[in-house]
Amino acid sequence: HAHVQESGGGSVQAGDSLRLNCTVSGSIFTESALGWFRQAPGKERELVATVVADGTTNVQDSVKGRFTAERDNAKNSVYLQMNSLKPEDTGVYYCMVVVAGTGQDVWGQGTQVAVSS
Repeated sequence: HAHVQESGGGSVQAGDSLRLNCTVSGSIFTESALGWFRQAPGKERELVATVVADGTTNVQDSVKGRFTAERDNAKNSVYLQMNSLKPEDTGVYYCMVVVAGTGQDVWGQGTQVAVSS
């Protein structure tokens, strides 16, 4: 079974940066696609960024220019670098992996990000 674990969340002030980490075990990581999602209080979970097997990344317009995603296959990890954080970036951030060969989605338990103005 694939296991996904996020870390790196915290409480920061507007304008600060955070780097979220996601480590995946039990999966063919190098062939798997990954996504970062977030869920703000009282809102639906939304996609933030994706990183596919060849390393191509895509971030949503709402965070473009501030957030970047990258993967490190040697560490079975994917990162979300978040700069110039805003209060509206507050929420629980989740990492999801699409397990290569099965198409199964596996989610982490999330890491909390709180941005104060």
